[in-house]
Order: sequence, then C-alpha cells, then structure tokens
Amino acid sequence: METELSRTLGIEHAIFGFTPFPAVAAALSRAGCFGVLGAVRYTAPDDLARDLDWMQEHTDGRPYGLDVVMPAKKVEGVTEADVEAMIPEEHRAYVRSVLAKHGVPELAEGEASGWRITGWMEEVARRQLDVAFDYPVKLLANALGSPPPDVVARAHEHGVLVAALAGSARHARRHAEAGIDIVVAQGYEAGGHTGEIASMVLTPEVVEAVSPLPVLAAGGIGSGEQIAAGLALGAQGVWLGSLWLTTTEADLHSRALTAKLLAAGSGDTVRSRALTGKPARQLRTEWTDAWEDPAGPGPLPMPLQGLLVAEAVSRIQKYEVDPLLGTPVGQIVGRMNSERSVRQVVDELTRGFEKAVDRINRVAGRNR
Repeated sequence: METELSRTLGIEHAIFGFTPFPAVAAALSRAGCFGVLGAVRYTAPDDLARDLDWMQEHTDGRPYGLDVVMPAKKVEGVTEADVEAMIPEEHRAYVRSVLAKHGVPELAEGEASGWRITGWMEEVARRQLDVAFDYPVKLLANALGSPPPDVVARAHEHGVLVAALAGSARHARRHAEAGIDIVVAQGYEAGGHTGEIASMVLTPEVVEAVSPLPVLAAGGIGSGEQIAAGLALGAQGVWLGSLWLTTTEADLHSRALTAKLLAAGSGDTVRSRALTGKPARQLRTEWTDAWEDPAGPGPLPMPLQGLLVAEAVSRIQKYEVDPLLGTPVGQIVGRMNSERSVRQVVDELTRGFEKAVDRINRVAGRNR
C-alpha cells in the first residue's frame, strides 16, 4: 500500500493513524503505518515530554508525528481566566440542571476535573511545539487548519512536514498558499470537528484544488476497500482516527464507553456543538440532545463551550453515567464491533485493500 508520500516518509502502508493514546500511535508505527499522537490534552509540557520519551522507546525507530490544535491567528494577552469570565451564568446553571436530572455525583472535595480543552490556546500549543521539536517527529498536523506562518517555518527548519485538515476545496487552497505540505481532506462522516461535505465528493475536489500537493482522505474510512477508494480518488494515503478507539491498546478508562462504541451503528452519531462549541461528530446521547433542546440556552462558541462543560464531562466519565456518556467518533463506528489489536486491524485493512485492487483489476480485464 505504497504511494509517493509513504515512500517519502519511509512507511510501508499509506495509513496515517491519529490517536490520543501513545500506545496506539506507537503500535501503528511498528505496524508499518504512521502513528500521529494528538497533543491537545497535554497542558503540561512535562507530560508531553514523558509520552514522547515513551514513543521513542516503543516505535522501533519508525517515524511518527504530532497533532496540535492551533489557531492560525494569534490573540494577544488572553488567558484562560479571561475566557472563563465570558461564560454566562445561564449556561452554568443549565449544565448543573442537566447533571442533576441524571443524578451525576459531584467530584470529591479538592479533586480537580479531568482534561480541560485548553490545547486550542496559542500559549499552550506553542509550549507543546517547544517540546515536540526536541524529538525526531516527522510530521506536524494541525486540526484547526494552517498553523501560524512562523510555526510552519519553524517546522520546515527542523525538517518536519506540516499537514492541515480541510473540509472544503476553498480551505485546502488556503492551506496550499500558507506553505502546508500535506492536506487532509476530512469529510462529513469523520469523528470530531468536520465540515458539511462527504468524503466521496470532498477528496477529488481537494486533490484537484491543491495538485501537486499530496492529499490524505479522511472520514468514513475503516476498511481496506475504502482505502482503495480513497487512493482511486487521487489521495496519497488515508487519515484514520475513530477506528483505533476500540483497539486493545486504546485507554478510554471506561468499559461502559467501550461497550457503547462496540454496540453503536453508523446512524448513532450526530454533529453537535455540545463538546467544544464547533460542530463535532460524536455519539448521540442525552447530553448532545440537551444542547439541541430549544428550551435550553444552546451551546456557546469555541472555546467557551469546552471550558464550560469540562468538569461536567469529567464527572460523566468518572461515574459512567450511561445516558450522558459519549465521545467524538465518526460514522465508521458501525464497523467497530469487536476489540482487536492495532496489528490485527492493520492486517485486516491491508487484506481488504488487496481484495479491492484485485477486484478492480478483474473488472478492467487485467487478471484473467
């Protein structure tokens, strides 16, 4: 499953796996793919350094990358406390009412809420990069589009390729103009933040818009046959995220959440602003329904919504409150119906890819 881009990066399979879990990223790289570790949850530089040290020890010298969430435009002088102060009391009261309705316990006295969505902040993302460039990362991806010009230049000085996600051909062209090396065409079906165009339409549009830059197809891809389709549409690889959530190396810290993912069908997700304030595909739950309720105040824009709900999400996850328990995941969740190792998933993907190529060759009369 080689392309020009995979050969450039020294990987066997043109599969780029995004994950928040170092063990998954390392397993992907060892399997001949390209593991990409999500950095948004690392608010402390030492924590990121610790996990990158671990990646160094467990990737067998194979290449890997880092994904950050960094706005293209810098906002000077804005702290997390400043942003917190912008959250209306009406929204705080609404969160309390939804949690009370479902009997969600409080955190223990003195217990800090879990991960807060602060990785979007300029200062946090730049601290992550200060750490990352001390390691031999081969790719820097940005989930919010093109990073600031100085970050692109700094990556290139370190010999690091830069990728940016795009939900339309217009976004992709802006990335190309900003000096991005790889465009990830992320379709409507994908988990997390997505646009409104489906992958089958988006991928060839982006390929044409940014040619000759390499494009990765993303969104709704979870089989070797779908990988073959993405390459047939002109992509030089695929970007997969949701598929790894139910691998044995993933660490969701919740058997209840894993069970919900395994049981979900492709119609059990929704694009909702409930988690971050931007439309993000996730499991549909009574939590996402609550933020669509016209009787409620509605979600706040990013990043206010993420800060507003951080403690609530921590409580829901800690106590595994099933009606509210969810996670970002794409429509491919309908294929995620068993727990397998990363290696087993990759083997299935490559076998499916080979079958698809053989099938097309037969249709074209080449294997008779």
